Amino acid sequence: MTRSTSTIARSLLATGLLCGLVASPVTSALAAGDPVLVIGVPPETLDPYNTNTTLTTAVTKSFYEGLFEFDQDLKVKNVLAESYEVTPDGLTYTFKLREGVKFHDGTPFDGNAVKANLERVLNPENRLARYNQFNRIKTIEVVSPFSVRITLREPFGPFINSLAHASAAMISPAALQKWGKDIAFHPVGTGPFTFVEWKQTDSVKGAKFAGYWQAGLPKVDGITWKPVPENGTRAAMLQTGEADFASPLPYEQAKTLSENKKLKVIAQDSIIERYISMNMLQKPFDDLRVRQAINYAINKEALAKVAFSGYASPAKGIVPAGVLYAHPMQAWPYDPAKARQLLKEAGYANGFETILWSAYTTSTAQKAIQFVQQQLAQVGIKVQTQALEPGQRVEWVQTAPDPKTARVRMYYAGWSSSTGEADWALRPLLSTEAWPPKLNNTAYYSNAEVDALIAKALVSTSDAERTELYAKAQEQIFKDAPWAPLVIEQNLYATSTRLSGVAVMPDGNIDSRQIAVAP
Repeated sequence: MTRSTSTIARSLLATGLLCGLVASPVTSALAAGDPVLVIGVPPETLDPYNTNTTLTTAVTKSFYEGLFEFDQDLKVKNVLAESYEVTPDGLTYTFKLREGVKFHDGTPFDGNAVKANLERVLNPENRLARYNQFNRIKTIEVVSPFSVRITLREPFGPFINSLAHASAAMISPAALQKWGKDIAFHPVGTGPFTFVEWKQTDSVKGAKFAGYWQAGLPKVDGITWKPVPENGTRAAMLQTGEADFASPLPYEQAKTLSENKKLKVIAQDSIIERYISMNMLQKPFDDLRVRQAINYAINKEALAKVAFSGYASPAKGIVPAGVLYAHPMQAWPYDPAKARQLLKEAGYANGFETILWSAYTTSTAQKAIQFVQQQLAQVGIKVQTQALEPGQRVEWVQTAPDPKTARVRMYYAGWSSSTGEADWALRPLLSTEAWPPKLNNTAYYSNAEVDALIAKALVSTSDAERTELYAKAQEQIFKDAPWAPLVIEQNLYATSTRLSGVAVMPDGNIDSRQIAVAP
């Protein structure tokens, strides 16, 4: 059962949280106006154009901003662009830029800055991770100092959503020229904080930008991001006052943390779907009946309780509710008898042996794959499980050079459409062009009809047509069952009661622009 969105703050039992850790008095960073935000993974770069990691862009947003951004409902808001116009054919966009904005190094923000940033990501020699997000741009023209015209090679429905993504940041052209590829270590943007230092295994620090264009912001003297991969340690740091914010939280500790009077524990619906892909190029997953059997064999309601402590609900389809053009369907029912019947029909009456990899090493992921292992054993499928370290994940899954020899079989992973619409929930994961190493279709799923629907929706400028096309694509994918959709998890995080203005977005990103501390 999914828990409703809640903000909880109740009385504290100060000891007994974790592994013998005892809460001790620690001077909170709040007193210095320099709050500490603890996150689960370290940023691999401070170049927003060269990452696919949500929490990395959460950090870079301290220093950078783009033409647009998403609000808490994933609606597009103007930031450095005040307005735009688009031609009826959907090919040409003209943007009116905000005047009077300066980068941290004093360089003025203008049309030349927009042109420099987009041309940088469009240069294939730079090999930036976000190239595919912008490669439909044909030309960028500076019409006047504060007007830019962008012409696309073909209509691209999600274009403004792509510009609202946190990766589409404006970097100082002077800094780009000075640092080159090393801009990844020297962020210079127009955001509320200037860069102080990055200790790669410890922290990223920013200081208040006195010249920030939004009056009254930022409201604190500085900000510190601290990566802490271990779930329990993040929770303990909240208890001791070493951290003022932590995300994500271990679900099993939500109750204990909520009893602390100095903390607010917050659970909110997300667009993060957890699923298991099945390599359709390999037996037995090339048989639809086997893939259907695996779907029937897993009790998603029980999984949500066991692995997510109730902070999740069964996935209904391929694209989660809250994503534009999501098409709701029914979750696969739990029917182990049906699973055994399908396996028998497919020639696997005695089951088979396989391996299930997890893209994560967290305690929640470990619980999830162990639960799936037990469920599949009940229908005769013997599964070995392994949680992959980051290097293994990249080498064995994401950069596998030959689909025919790729080692992945069953793969537990998750995704959120960080552009807020269905294209980025489908194309990188389920189109033929997205087979690794290019993108993330770890099922090696290929359906010409689905490819055509996604491609047609991509160039359509009609909302009604895109709704219909994406619905058909999602229905066909669901029938083909390249995945076992599992759950939509909730975002669970906590803040000190003296901290405000920080929230986790539906895609798992973090909005900290309004961060403030009580006096």
